[in-house]
Amino acid sequence: MPIIRPSHPEDIPAITAIYAHHVQVGTGTFEVEPPSRADMAARRDDVLSKNLPHLVATDGNKILGFAYCNWFKPRPAYRFSAEDSIYMAPEAQGLGLGRALLAELATQAERAGVRKLIAVIGDSANTGSIAVHKSVGFSLVGVLKSCGWKFDQWRDVVMMDMALGPGDTRAPM
Repeated sequence: MPIIRPSHPEDIPAITAIYAHHVQVGTGTFEVEPPSRADMAARRDDVLSKNLPHLVATDGNKILGFAYCNWFKPRPAYRFSAEDSIYMAPEAQGLGLGRALLAELATQAERAGVRKLIAVIGDSANTGSIAVHKSVGFSLVGVLKSCGWKFDQWRDVVMMDMALGPGDTRAPM
């Protein structure tokens, strides 16, 4: 039975490998060179320093995926909006684990004070990511046409969002 838990420093090699796969063969990220372990550790540390969740899904022996959120923009007015990131190992895709991981990320983001979770999905052909976001309650906001160039082709960006907790129905505390 897979377990979703906070990531640990010793998870960084597996997280780095999963992300490198997506950089090298996928269009869900517009990075074109895989970041190093040190880069991925620094990204994790940045997320955690902001008291935001950084999670992994594991079968007990192997990391099957990871997810985190980070502030959408650095300006103070955005301090209740976060962008999610979720990546699954190839063998874990399509098993429903991504949905569970993203749902837990949303729950923990809400506990951290996030009111709006935003998905910035690379490539409108990325139907798996669009579907997993929709399955946990994200709605389509729009598509930025041809704003990324990867694998010798223009790529769209799909924007989705989801309100957390009271959303915009009342002022934050």
